[in-house]
Amino acid sequence: FQSLLQNKSFKMGRRPFRCYRYQKNKPYIKSRYCRGVPESKIKIYDVGAKKAPVDLFPFVAHLVCDEKQQISSEALEACRIAVNKHLTNTVGKDGYHIRVRVHPYHVIRANKMLSCAGADRLSSGMRHSYGKPIGVAARVDIGQPLLSVRAKDASEPHVIEAIRRGKFKFAGRQKILKSLKWGFTCYPRSEYVRMRKCGELSADGNIVKVNTR
Repeated sequence: FQSLLQNKSFKMGRRPFRCYRYQKNKPYIKSRYCRGVPESKIKIYDVGAKKAPVDLFPFVAHLVCDEKQQISSEALEACRIAVNKHLTNTVGKDGYHIRVRVHPYHVIRANKMLSCAGADRLSSGMRHSYGKPIGVAARVDIGQPLLSVRAKDASEPHVIEAIRRGKFKFAGRQKILKSLKWGFTCYPRSEYVRMRKCGELSADGNIVKVNTR
């Protein structure tokens, strides 16, 4: 009976993510007490010309979450692939920089149940129902950016279309916002140009640093 129980528990499929869409419990992260957590499906968070200088890509658009929910690492990876594929085909692989802004740290659990004949005499039902880790998800809030893309001004329609395609990988509502800032910096465009001309800011890779002296 025990061997049958073990074989059946590994053959069951993944639970649909509608079961885990909302933030019901406290954050539950990987630790020395919570072991055996599967690896996150998303490993790369920056794609494209990530070393492009800050002055090269002034335009930036964000995919902003409009619901308080949880997003699985599988969905984040699917979104990144969809956005990257469209921009590679339209702009070229050196014409953009994608950055995924959320990281999946929250561990998702499932109480594995048997669905075979005679499962009622093998399984214990809801007794000791604290589940085993089956994956990880990101806990996101309303107004939180999920993904940002910087590119040249001429690439704006392609960036918006790429983010729109990536939006279909997530549940709930998201908004596509065009930023007034210069690239991934925190300065508005007009202010950025003025500060760069007078030497208050200097380029430091894909960001800027303030010259205080």
